[in-house]
Amino acid sequence: MNNWGIPPWLEDEVRKRDKTCVYCGVKMAERMPPRGPRKNVATWEHIINDSSIVTRENIARCCVACNASKGTRKLSDWIESSYCKKRGITKNTVAEVVKKALRIDA
Repeated sequence: MNNWGIPPWLEDEVRKRDKTCVYCGVKMAERMPPRGPRKNVATWEHIINDSSIVTRENIARCCVACNASKGTRKLSDWIESSYCKKRGITKNTVAEVVKKALRIDA
């Protein structure tokens, strides 16, 4: 298991599903590039900010920039933030796993 309690089988499943950030859609790098910004590096994300929910519906991959912006905010609040507005992130543009979470988190 990794530091966030995500079992290897779920890590593999989510890595296959989330090739791009589930929020902004940017292609993510697995590791910090030798030179350049780290904002596109892939991070683990609990879509609903509850670390006890370790399911394929709540674990996702997103870029450092989106993860840092969202922080511990409620998903439905964050999706209305200025960060999302500036980047064109809406409930209609996010990945399907996030759309499903938004229906629950509303």
